[in-house]
Amino acid sequence: TASRPGAERRQLSGMQRAVRADEEAFYTGCRAAYLAVFKSSLANVTSKEQLCLVLQQAGRNPSRKTLDRHWTPRTKRLNFDDFCEILKQEKPAEQGELLRVFRKMDAGGDGYISHGELHKVLTSTGEKMTAEEVNEIFSLADTNKDGRLDYVAFCGLMASTVEQCQTGALEKLQADTNLKRQNFGSRTDGSPKSRACVPTDSRSASRPSSARSRRSSLSTCINMGTNSKGGNLAEPRNLQAWHHVKMKGSFFLEDDSAIVSLQYRLHIPQTTNVYLTIQPINLSQTKEKPSSSMSVDTSLFIVSGNHVKEDDNFVCFTELRDKEKFGWTGELSAGTYYLLPFSTGCRLVKSQKVVSKPMQLVHRMDSGELGLTREFRVALSDIFEVVDLDGNGLLSLEEYNFFEQRTSGEKCDEDAWAICKENFDTKKNELTREGFMELNLMEANDREGDPRDLWITMEAMGFNRALEMVEACPFVIDVYCEDVKPILQAVNLESGPRMLNAALLRTITSKAEARNLKNHDSVTVYTYRGESRISSVIANKSNQKVTVHVNNEQSKNCKSSRGMCVFAVEVPARTKMVCQHVMPVNEKQEWVYSCVESVLP
Repeated sequence: TASRPGAERRQLSGMQRAVRADEEAFYTGCRAAYLAVFKSSLANVTSKEQLCLVLQQAGRNPSRKTLDRHWTPRTKRLNFDDFCEILKQEKPAEQGELLRVFRKMDAGGDGYISHGELHKVLTSTGEKMTAEEVNEIFSLADTNKDGRLDYVAFCGLMASTVEQCQTGALEKLQADTNLKRQNFGSRTDGSPKSRACVPTDSRSASRPSSARSRRSSLSTCINMGTNSKGGNLAEPRNLQAWHHVKMKGSFFLEDDSAIVSLQYRLHIPQTTNVYLTIQPINLSQTKEKPSSSMSVDTSLFIVSGNHVKEDDNFVCFTELRDKEKFGWTGELSAGTYYLLPFSTGCRLVKSQKVVSKPMQLVHRMDSGELGLTREFRVALSDIFEVVDLDGNGLLSLEEYNFFEQRTSGEKCDEDAWAICKENFDTKKNELTREGFMELNLMEANDREGDPRDLWITMEAMGFNRALEMVEACPFVIDVYCEDVKPILQAVNLESGPRMLNAALLRTITSKAEARNLKNHDSVTVYTYRGESRISSVIANKSNQKVTVHVNNEQSKNCKSSRGMCVFAVEVPARTKMVCQHVMPVNEKQEWVYSCVESVLP
């Protein structure tokens, strides 16, 4: 029989509300656990010990193996978003599941396990524990000191402790009004990692509800229309006759979601007209399926190398666009400049793809010797393309060291390089593509086929376990000078991130509309509208820090570099800080930037 009109819609709506309620409860629990350890959801987890503590507050009991999986040797910090993703992966152990495990150990079936039985199982199977760790567990669980563990009572105690941790964290959150207002995650799409902002009910509890907050808010709405990926970047006439140099590089996504890259030193012998461009490189082997990096936004900030103060050396940036290419054209005086690559982080984000079956990197050939698999050779060839900065098909010591620093944090000295040239294929004292393959095969042989070190290298270069480059974006920089030949060199400046941040702040504040928050003349929001992105900066001119609540929930077809539609920014006294960058999800559709900033009391 046919259902009543609208019944299916109502049923679907009810299911959606149920899913949203579950997500609401999950993220409330995440925030409660996080704020039980940290003062703010903006704080970072900075050690493995802190990660363990905050996971315990969320009702998890992480093992050493679990902690090592989420806190690798390259991890420096994790943020609230990372913590939520970890909790999704690490489900809490159910009491019934624990009881089933213990019953398998209970040889006598009497509800007790002896110290010897527990020691044998925990030190010889699965994730092996030390004798000291087993003794510690037994001393806690053997409450009557009879040398036996009542595992039914023990499981009940564990479940009760977990519940107490979670309840205590939630009660603390509910009791603190300021913490409740600092909602650092979007509830509209079920994940703080999701980058899309969609309109929601204007009565959402994530907004500051006090009248004071409403009076102190600032609302900005910009309709960006559609973008066909065209642009207003035009090549100068007779460009083919200009002097040309180019250099490759790559953006890499760090464990804390920061984006890093090399910087470039440009020397121009005399004043001349210059045309600069940057664009992503397509490493895909098939024309029908371009690399995911082709959608990543790229920019160059040009700063003078002749000034000492970082705030005063900004020159220009690649604001004009032609499809994936961003460029700048104009006159530059003789001197040295630094080119600082930049990507907003709207599209180069942590991969959410779960790889159930990792690719094989090495295999035994018929001869019994180790060989690289075809898939691994393709991925290594892509890495070679990225590391071959000057594009001459060979790796110099300098280029190879950029690779070494990225993957191991070390450098290859002249003596070690001489040994490389003796053992691997070289040309003109530089490593060939085949030599690079041989070097990686040697590493596999040194580990007798164990791929763990090889995977560390691949992940550092942005590859997942399916050998897809998902957390890196290779790019190419082209420099044209009308009258003189420029000199372009890749460098790794310690001050590079600071210089880039200063240039970014200078660009936004000099080109953007500035508006003060109502009743807070010392807090100014600068909103810059570019051809393909919107960026905002918050300036705090007061002598104390302010916390600004930012709400993008009414935006349409947008991605935020913050990874959330609703978040808060703590701005120190007398400081300017980048608030967010926003780009369209689909450039062929209209996108609307709608943002409300409010000062939290």
